[in-house]
Amino acid sequence: MLKSNPKLLYKNIDAYLEAQPAWMQEALQRLRKVIIETAPKAEEHISYNMPTFKYYGALVYFAAFKNHCSFFPGGGNIMEIFKEELKDFITSKGTIQFTQEKQIPKKLIQRIVKERIKQNEERQALKNKKTK
Repeated sequence: MLKSNPKLLYKNIDAYLEAQPAWMQEALQRLRKVIIETAPKAEEHISYNMPTFKYYGALVYFAAFKNHCSFFPGGGNIMEIFKEELKDFITSKGTIQFTQEKQIPKKLIQRIVKERIKQNEERQALKNKKTK
């Protein structure tokens, strides 16, 4: 059972993590650390009441649910790009679910975050060209 209250609005990622069960705190803190290492220019936020990293817009999100955690890498084609590496996870259009027993490998998180950085930088470069 989650200790968090879905109606509670979290001020920051630390507050969000403190409200989760121990294994989720550990798993999400690990995910957070990998994101920070991979995207040091990204800023931490709470968006949609979930931990969010922004870099030229939304980069990635993550969240805790009753029986699993989810990593939301955004970007329309991320799930297609990494389809083979994600075949052992429950996925949907923009979500990768993981559990205490089956967590996303660090190298895969890094590759996904790097791809999202690239996508966001390309989108920003297009915006910059249009405003010139």
